[in-house]
Amino acid sequence: MFLFQGQSIQVLPVAEAGAEGLVELRFDRQGDAINKLDARTVDEFRQAIDAIAAAPAVRGVLVTSAKDVFIVGADITEFGTKFQQSPQQIAAGVRESNAMINRFEDLPIPSVVAINGFALGGGLELALLGALRVMSEAAQVGVPEVKLGLFPGFGGTVRLVRVAGLATAFDWVAGGKPAKAAAALAAGVVDEVAAPAALRERALALLQSAVRGEVDWAARQQRKRAALPLAADAVAAELAKALDTARRGAPHQPAAQIALEMMAEGASLGRDRAIDLESAAFGRVAKTQAAASLVRAFLNDQAVKKLHKRHAREGRPVQHAAVLGAGTMGGGIAFTSALRGVPVRMKDIAQPALDLGLAEADKQLARQVKNGRLKPEKAQAVRASITTQLDETGFDQLDCVIEAIVENLDVKRRVLAALEGCVGSGTVIASNTSSLRIDDIAQPLARPENFVGMHFFNPVPVMPLVEVIRGSRTSPQAVSTAVAYAAAMGKVPIVVQDGPGFLVNRILTPYVNAFVQLVADGADFEQVDRAMEAFGWPMGPAYLQDVVGMDVGAHVFDVIAAGYPERIRPIERNAIRTLVAAGRFGQKTGGGFYDYQADPAGKPRKSSSPAARALVAALQTVGARDFTDAEIVERMMLPMVVEAAHALEEGVVATPAELDTAMLLGIGFPAYAGGPLQYADWLGLSQVVALCEKYAAFGPQYQPTARMRAMAAQGGRYHSL
Repeated sequence: MFLFQGQSIQVLPVAEAGAEGLVELRFDRQGDAINKLDARTVDEFRQAIDAIAAAPAVRGVLVTSAKDVFIVGADITEFGTKFQQSPQQIAAGVRESNAMINRFEDLPIPSVVAINGFALGGGLELALLGALRVMSEAAQVGVPEVKLGLFPGFGGTVRLVRVAGLATAFDWVAGGKPAKAAAALAAGVVDEVAAPAALRERALALLQSAVRGEVDWAARQQRKRAALPLAADAVAAELAKALDTARRGAPHQPAAQIALEMMAEGASLGRDRAIDLESAAFGRVAKTQAAASLVRAFLNDQAVKKLHKRHAREGRPVQHAAVLGAGTMGGGIAFTSALRGVPVRMKDIAQPALDLGLAEADKQLARQVKNGRLKPEKAQAVRASITTQLDETGFDQLDCVIEAIVENLDVKRRVLAALEGCVGSGTVIASNTSSLRIDDIAQPLARPENFVGMHFFNPVPVMPLVEVIRGSRTSPQAVSTAVAYAAAMGKVPIVVQDGPGFLVNRILTPYVNAFVQLVADGADFEQVDRAMEAFGWPMGPAYLQDVVGMDVGAHVFDVIAAGYPERIRPIERNAIRTLVAAGRFGQKTGGGFYDYQADPAGKPRKSSSPAARALVAALQTVGARDFTDAEIVERMMLPMVVEAAHALEEGVVATPAELDTAMLLGIGFPAYAGGPLQYADWLGLSQVVALCEKYAAFGPQYQPTARMRAMAAQGGRYHSL
């Protein structure tokens, strides 16, 4: 008979013999494969506590999960509405929830939590309420909220400090990494570790031992209510070390620093006052740009993954694949496919190219083994699933062929027309093109409905994004097949319509154009780099050009800009063209905007270049001019936001979630800003329009769309709350 029965939680007598007076509080979210702490579950937890407290015959509580995981954390879809409140309102709501869940910790009976699968975020916080914890050997626990720009808000910072010690709590909260069972046991976060099949038995035995008085469970609970017995100077020393690590990690994401300082202050206080600090700090951090953007990025990622599942149902399963064109790019694609379990043929017209492709695959496999991600025997199996050939043997059995040859339209047309005669009638052919239009490449093909673009970003094994480009004659099944194959490779495919620059490089082009105009107007390109890196970009625009290679970058830029002449106008005094004309292509030639010399590890080290500065100064006919960092950021970012709006309105990409995800993954758009459209939402469309008007004299790339103006007038957003 149930003491309490809800849709996520049940409280019932323990079924095993000899367990009289013991109840099981079981998390079992109906209609879902996982447990999570949404508002309903938290309210049911309150009711479950009430039911247990009102039953005088209950002598102990066993907390379990009926799912394959314990609790994966909070329901992040509820954050949007909650975080629209003021910091004070958010803090008050969190404190109210804490006062309720503290009642479980304060029950006058022992409790043991059996942790299976994952206990993350709020899941671990809830487990810490128990007097004792037993963890499956296969489980993982942690507080990853910092990855969302947040930190634990259900007393997790307070209890971890008291259960695991200050250093471990600092590391777990600020780092956000999950811990396996052995590490959790060593840290004191759990009391025992058990084989998965024996988890319930061991947890129940520990509970029975506590009921008999053989374990001082009450002292363990009291320890979580008391101040930490540490001297102030010891706390300060631990805090200084942790803050130093946090500040080097993510300067635009303040959650770790706020949490560390709050935890250090709360260590000298009792539980309830420390939780007051946690709640107030949580209210502040929830209103930061990083929290808003990182939560949105998580929700966008979930939305994109749902689309991938739909494409997997509608596409042709890829069990046999090939890469046409070896070399570094082809080898990287072949390695990625084979690593994820899809055997791949790698075909080229020259043995040296095949050797280069295999060398790339071997290099990546060696790196996987060295880093402990692959065992040597598994690496050998992956290597054996890559077949090299100089002809088309077996191509009639393929589900998908990815072409990765030279970026030349005539060559691609000739090679792909010949390839079409060697593959089956249903084989999907994908071109790994970065600048050529899919419809142009498909012109001579007999089955253009089977042709699609798959733009991998370089280096393929590292970069997660793949743009799947739909031509005007590409069939839905071909698109779905390419999406499903890319997802099976562990990539994040985003479907985009055919057009100059597709999506990511199209939106990047006005950013580069704005940089060239700034330099022509007298800006110091090194200051521009510093300002944009301070804003959050992994590298400034000048350094980016050097890394990409300015000869290549300039060509791609010209192709894309020619497709949008109404907005992306050529800059007469163009620093990139000037440096290319002087033979300064970037790192590969030892000099671009910067000079480069190899460091002891063989990596290029940049330094200021008098030669480049002289070439650029000659272009600045108005002379050098001082710009504020804020002005540089506004002039660089606004054209990107405007172009993103155009791309969305034109249907180049279907949703804001896909657009922002592509920009985060494809070019390292600052994570705390969330993508061009999330960044616009954070600024507010009215502010974006006002800034565009401020810089209107610099050309049409600063001209907001009519829809942007309408959204600004109505208080609209690209992403819903």
